Amino acid sequence: MNYYSESVNRLIDELSGLPGIGRKSAGRLAFHILDLPEERVKNLADSLITARQKTRLCKECFNISDEETCPICSDVKRDHSIIMVVEEPADLVAYEKTGQYEGVYHVLHGAVNPMQGIQPENIKLKELLMRLAREDVEEVIIATNSTVEGEATALWISKYVKQAGIRVTRIASGVPVGGALEYVDEMTLYRALEGRVDI
Repeated sequence: MNYYSESVNRLIDELSGLPGIGRKSAGRLAFHILDLPEERVKNLADSLITARQKTRLCKECFNISDEETCPICSDVKRDHSIIMVVEEPADLVAYEKTGQYEGVYHVLHGAVNPMQGIQPENIKLKELLMRLAREDVEEVIIATNSTVEGEATALWISKYVKQAGIRVTRIASGVPVGGALEYVDEMTLYRALEGRVDI
C-alpha cells in the first residue's frame, strides 16, 4: 500500500536502490531532503549530475578523477616505482588517509569471482600488466581484501608479476588494535602469525 504521493515514492525508490540503503533509511533521507530549502535541494541535484558527467577513470591507475590523470598519478613527488593494487577506489582512499604510503596505485574495480561470472578480463588486470610492461616498476604491493575472491585475485596477480621479474608483496593483516584474540577468526590469526615482525 502506498502512503505517499507518486513523487515521494519515486524518490524513496531511487534512494533505496543505493548500496546499504534500505527502504526505511531511504524514507528518512527522502523526508530530510523534502525538509531542506529548495536551494539546497537544487545544489544536491546539481552536484549529483555534475559528478556523474565530469568524473572518469584515470588513464594510469583507474581511480576516479575529474581529469585524464588523477592527482596521485600526476604528483611527481610520489614514488612511481611502487604500485599498490587495490580492489576499489574506496580502498585507495583508506590508504591515503593513513598518510604513510608514498607510492602510486592501480584500482582493479573488483576481484576475480567465477561464481558471479567475474573473470580476470572483467576487471583491470590486463591494464595492470600493460602498465608494468611500459613503466619502470620495482615493487607491486597487493592490497586486495582478505576474502576468498581477494586472495584468488592476489594469487593471479603475483603469478604474472613474478614472471615479469618484479618484486611482489602482500599487505600484512592480523589482529585489530583493541581486539581480543578469542573473538578473532582463524584466518586472521593465521595471517597475523605469518606477517609477524621483529620488535
